[in-house]
Amino acid sequence: MITGCGIDIVEVKRIKNAVNKWGKEFLKRIFTERELECAKNRNFNFEHLAGRFAVKEAVVKALNDGKTTFRDIEVLNKKDGMPYCIIKTISYKKDSDILISISHIKTHAIANAIIQTKS
Repeated sequence: MITGCGIDIVEVKRIKNAVNKWGKEFLKRIFTERELECAKNRNFNFEHLAGRFAVKEAVVKALNDGKTTFRDIEVLNKKDGMPYCIIKTISYKKDSDILISISHIKTHAIANAIIQTKS
Protein backbone atom coordinates (compact mmCIF):
# COMPACT_ATOMS: atom_id res chain seq x y z
CA MET A 1 0.00 0.00 0.00
CA ILE A 2 1.28 3.49 -0.85
CA THR A 3 1.48 5.62 2.28
CA GLY A 4 3.28 8.68 0.93
CA CYS A 5 4.30 10.42 -2.28
CA GLY A 6 6.51 13.43 -2.96
CA ILE A 7 8.06 15.22 -5.91
CA ASP A 8 10.50 18.10 -6.28
CA ILE A 9 12.25 20.06 -9.01
CA VAL A 10 15.43 22.09 -8.47
CA GLU A 11 17.30 24.58 -10.61
CA VAL A 12 20.91 23.40 -10.92
CA LYS A 13 22.17 27.00 -10.70
CA ARG A 14 20.49 27.34 -7.28
CA ILE A 15 22.66 24.51 -5.93
CA LYS A 16 25.75 25.85 -7.71
CA ASN A 17 25.17 29.33 -6.26
CA ALA A 18 24.71 27.92 -2.75
CA VAL A 19 27.95 25.92 -3.03
CA ASN A 20 29.82 28.95 -4.37
CA LYS A 21 28.44 31.20 -1.61
CA TRP A 22 28.60 28.91 1.46
CA GLY A 23 30.98 26.15 0.30
CA LYS A 24 31.54 23.18 2.59
CA GLU A 25 29.17 24.60 5.22
CA PHE A 26 26.25 24.25 2.79
CA LEU A 27 27.38 20.85 1.51
CA LYS A 28 27.78 19.38 5.00
CA ARG A 29 24.40 20.72 6.12
CA ILE A 30 22.61 18.98 3.24
CA PHE A 31 24.65 15.95 2.16
CA THR A 32 26.32 13.01 3.92
CA GLU A 33 30.02 12.20 3.53
CA ARG A 34 29.24 9.24 1.27
CA GLU A 35 27.02 11.40 -0.96
CA LEU A 36 29.76 14.01 -1.30
CA GLU A 37 32.33 11.34 -2.09
CA CYS A 38 30.10 9.94 -4.86
CA ALA A 39 29.54 13.44 -6.27
CA LYS A 40 33.30 13.99 -6.64
CA ASN A 41 33.45 11.16 -9.16
CA ARG A 42 30.74 12.61 -11.42
CA ASN A 43 31.32 14.61 -14.59
CA PHE A 44 28.26 16.76 -13.93
CA ASN A 45 28.79 17.47 -10.24
CA PHE A 46 26.17 20.24 -9.77
CA GLU A 47 23.50 18.34 -11.72
CA HIS A 48 24.23 15.29 -9.56
CA LEU A 49 23.97 17.32 -6.34
CA ALA A 50 20.77 19.01 -7.53
CA GLY A 51 19.26 15.57 -8.19
CA ARG A 52 20.16 14.42 -4.69
CA PHE A 53 18.72 17.63 -3.22
CA ALA A 54 15.48 17.03 -5.15
CA VAL A 55 15.28 13.46 -3.81
CA LYS A 56 15.70 14.69 -0.25
CA GLU A 57 12.89 17.24 -0.74
CA ALA A 58 10.65 14.58 -2.30
CA VAL A 59 11.31 12.12 0.54
CA VAL A 60 10.61 14.76 3.21
CA LYS A 61 7.30 15.52 1.47
CA ALA A 62 6.42 11.82 1.20
CA LEU A 63 7.25 11.07 4.86
CA ASN A 64 5.38 14.16 6.06
CA ASP A 65 6.55 13.56 9.63
CA GLY A 66 7.95 17.01 10.42
CA LYS A 67 11.08 15.42 11.91
CA THR A 68 13.21 14.08 9.07
CA THR A 69 16.06 16.35 7.98
CA PHE A 70 18.11 16.26 4.79
CA ARG A 71 21.03 14.68 6.65
CA ASP A 72 18.69 11.88 7.81
CA ILE A 73 18.28 10.90 4.15
CA GLU A 74 21.21 9.39 2.28
CA VAL A 75 20.91 8.90 -1.49
CA LEU A 76 23.26 6.37 -3.06
CA ASN A 77 23.39 4.18 -6.16
CA LYS A 78 23.40 0.42 -6.52
CA LYS A 79 26.11 -1.16 -8.68
CA ASP A 80 23.74 -1.07 -11.66
CA GLY A 81 23.27 2.70 -11.18
CA MET A 82 19.76 2.55 -9.71
CA PRO A 83 19.35 5.17 -6.96
CA TYR A 84 18.11 4.26 -3.52
CA CYS A 85 17.91 6.02 -0.18
CA ILE A 86 18.56 5.17 3.41
CA ILE A 87 16.52 6.88 6.13
CA LYS A 88 18.32 7.46 9.41
CA THR A 89 15.46 8.61 11.62
CA ILE A 90 13.41 6.89 14.30
CA SER A 91 10.08 8.00 12.82
CA TYR A 92 10.72 6.03 9.59
CA LYS A 93 8.84 2.74 9.63
CA LYS A 94 11.21 -0.12 8.83
CA ASP A 95 8.35 -2.08 7.24
CA SER A 96 8.25 0.43 4.38
CA ASP A 97 10.16 0.78 1.13
CA ILE A 98 11.01 4.11 -0.44
CA LEU A 99 11.06 4.06 -4.21
CA ILE A 100 12.87 7.00 -5.80
CA SER A 101 13.56 8.24 -9.28
CA ILE A 102 15.87 11.07 -10.35
CA SER A 103 16.38 12.83 -13.65
CA HIS A 104 18.29 15.92 -14.66
CA ILE A 105 19.27 18.07 -17.57
CA LYS A 106 21.82 20.88 -17.61
CA THR A 107 19.46 23.38 -15.95
CA HIS A 108 17.08 21.35 -13.75
CA ALA A 109 16.85 18.18 -11.68
CA ILE A 110 13.65 16.41 -10.68
CA ALA A 111 12.94 13.54 -8.33
CA ASN A 112 10.01 11.67 -6.93
CA ALA A 113 9.61 9.41 -3.90
CA ILE A 114 6.92 6.86 -3.11
CA ILE A 115 6.65 5.23 0.29
CA GLN A 116 5.15 1.79 0.14
CA THR A 117 4.28 -0.44 3.09
CA LYS A 118 5.69 -3.95 2.62
CA SER A 119 2.69 -5.81 4.08
